[in-house]
Amino acid sequence: MSTLQNQSESLNRFESLTSWDADWAGLRVVVTGISKTGFSVADTLAELGAHVVVVAASDDEEAVANADTLKIVGVAEVILGEASSTVLPLVKGEPAELVVTSPGYKPTHPLLAAAAAEGIPIWGDVELAWRVRKKAGRKTARWITITGTNGKTTTTTMVESMLQAAGLRAIAAGNIGTPILDAVRDLEGWDFLAVELSSFQLHWTQSLAPTASVCLNLAEDHVDWHGSFAAYAAEKAKIYANTEIACIYNAEQIETERMVQEADVQEGCRAVGFTTGIPSIGMVGVVEGLLVDRAFIAERKDSAAELAKASDIGDLVPRHLMANAAAAAALVRACGLTPQDVRKGLINYHNGDHRIQSVAMSEGVLWVNDSKATNPHAASASLAAFKPVIWIAGGLSKGVDYDDLVRNHAARLKAVVLIGTDSSALAASLAKYAPDVAVIATQAPGGRRSSGSALPGDAVMSEAVAVAASLASEGDTVLMAPASASMDQFTSYAHRGNAFIGSVRELLESRASANKES
Repeated sequence: MSTLQNQSESLNRFESLTSWDADWAGLRVVVTGISKTGFSVADTLAELGAHVVVVAASDDEEAVANADTLKIVGVAEVILGEASSTVLPLVKGEPAELVVTSPGYKPTHPLLAAAAAEGIPIWGDVELAWRVRKKAGRKTARWITITGTNGKTTTTTMVESMLQAAGLRAIAAGNIGTPILDAVRDLEGWDFLAVELSSFQLHWTQSLAPTASVCLNLAEDHVDWHGSFAAYAAEKAKIYANTEIACIYNAEQIETERMVQEADVQEGCRAVGFTTGIPSIGMVGVVEGLLVDRAFIAERKDSAAELAKASDIGDLVPRHLMANAAAAAALVRACGLTPQDVRKGLINYHNGDHRIQSVAMSEGVLWVNDSKATNPHAASASLAAFKPVIWIAGGLSKGVDYDDLVRNHAARLKAVVLIGTDSSALAASLAKYAPDVAVIATQAPGGRRSSGSALPGDAVMSEAVAVAASLASEGDTVLMAPASASMDQFTSYAHRGNAFIGSVRELLESRASANKES
């Protein structure tokens, strides 16, 4: 049989793999990664009857335990270790027919590059989930997809809360924590999935056709992974492809509107804007603290439907949080939810930890944890909400530029306390655009210890909080919004946020004890 004939038969087979009940048996698949995503992919494919080989750079205790479990459920082989993970292995002694990759693997990774060179299709877990979402005897969920540089998790969980308030069976999944395949494989099925998608996940998708979709915003991020900002933006724009009912865009950012204009969508799909200002016809927006709809009502030409009050969302509702609520409302209104469903969902909604989280108010100083602000765009939204600010910032920069962030918010800054093993890029921007602002770098040891087993984040944060406290006075806000990733000194942004919360509480308890003694 000729190579061309083999490729033709392979292509025809993949075109038919569009449901759980399709013929997956015997398909030779290599899966990269063995953590949450990789495990869910391998487990799913084994259940479908595919021949699966898993490769992963990690060989720690968790990876070994996951490997043992996967072998029990029918995975053919698991190969662990840095060296092994770079080689495209055979499956059952023959070349792989498909690679399903975890989102952290760059397209330039040697294994993926080898697969691409050999013409082997490469999917992500989201592509696989879309293809197996239909199963006889199980409800098939409609998908609402959410991406953006910032606000994805907040908007996704708001959508989930609104859908549940409407009495629908719905769950947030994807980049948010619940692997998408775990949600899809639910025995009962769902009415809706609210799917948070990163640019990494979107890179490996081809077939998605969501009911409604949104790109919340666009700013420089993950340039180190994508190679350029243009490439990153192109991946984000894929969120709109094949959308069925409504593409929701940010009316305050022309780039997202252009994405919709250029998207290939289903016939009849609408473009609906959201804004934190007064909405034009066909938009969802804000009027005097009220979230209102001028898109999904018959009288939208000369009136608006009230959806919720800012106070329904919470006590601290900065502009970007209101924008997230507007986007979420537009998404669910496109899917038929009522104004009452939107309001109830926002009332029930909990913003979650580490996102503009008020930690304490003491002696007139507000302490705010926004550890989730892992890039300049997210930090900008936080800084815009407070003045004057003692800003705790720094960490892994991911190759981004801080000039615009500092230039736009220099007037708000009273002082800056730098954390991170190398915050030279941020320090340089501060020197250039905020030369009169005091900048203090923490002195606690940075980086991984020689064993690689621990990070010094708790000590770093304790020092940063103490320094901030020495600078703060009544009316100030101490804002921990790092504008950087956390993994140089912490295990995650949650670890970083918890370190901040713990340090603030220790400081205030120490002050209280000292006051009692005096």
